[in-house]
Amino acid sequence: MGRVDARILDEAAQWLARCHASDFSTAERDSLARWREQSPVHEDVWQRAQQLKFQLEAVPSSVGMAVLNRSRSSAGRRSLLRGTTLVLTPLLGWLAYRQLPWQIWGAEYRTAHGELRSVTLADGSRLVLNTASAVNVRMDDSARLVHQHAGEILVETSHRGAHTDLPFIVRTGHGELQALGTKFIVRTQEQSTALSVLEGAVRITPANTGRGLVVRAGERVSFNAQNIGEVAPLAPHADAWTEGVLYAENMRLKDFLAEVARYRDGVLHCAPDVAELRISGVFQLRDTDRVLVLMAQTLPVRVEQRTRFWATVVRS
Repeated sequence: MGRVDARILDEAAQWLARCHASDFSTAERDSLARWREQSPVHEDVWQRAQQLKFQLEAVPSSVGMAVLNRSRSSAGRRSLLRGTTLVLTPLLGWLAYRQLPWQIWGAEYRTAHGELRSVTLADGSRLVLNTASAVNVRMDDSARLVHQHAGEILVETSHRGAHTDLPFIVRTGHGELQALGTKFIVRTQEQSTALSVLEGAVRITPANTGRGLVVRAGERVSFNAQNIGEVAPLAPHADAWTEGVLYAENMRLKDFLAEVARYRDGVLHCAPDVAELRISGVFQLRDTDRVLVLMAQTLPVRVEQRTRFWATVVRS
């Protein structure tokens, strides 16, 4: 099975939790059967989830929902999703595993969710790996190559160590970035690679075209294998993540939570009716639970947590 749609994974985890509730009805059982029949992928995800369940010796009948809310009230609460932490937690771990290509697990340098790592290379250059990042490095007499498989890295090239007469190149799934004496950030996403240049300059060459572009200090741009986007001014505090900080300035809540989710295990949802709310502030990413508490204190929202690994931000 290849990469699975996030919606299917989300639904599978909810069904797995729900089917262990004491009040799981015949109608719900029929709905689950129809869900499994939607496609071979649905059935494959379900069978693998069931395999996890059978390995467990005990299943509690329900799990409560913790609510982080500045104005707690019992009125209007959504009904609790009854399930089991013991089943849901390993399922989420398995789903995350299934989503990662083998290159990430076998990478020379990689980080877990919420982890930062600084690495000094053989030529004296420095890499800082952001959360959930993975790279392989080739550093010899023929190349200075960083193959970035996932995540985000800051690169600070050296000019005084071994092999510094060779070009320094970062390669992603969308092309190559050649450092021209510089400090820069590369963030890989499924559809594109984003470059932010802090010092010096970087030449971009997309994988499927010979036409490149030099991006200079104070500039940022995204590109894919075919095209390079419009160059824009560098975002303020672009490298703040290297200090474990997220700066938000009038940021859409949906975008804010997407950034926070990068530093958490499990699932963090944003309800559609609060997605366009705006948030500003400086947040310490080392404690994402605290980030969510502060958010709920400043916006008309609350965080519904089914487990430590499953949270949804909804209107309060």
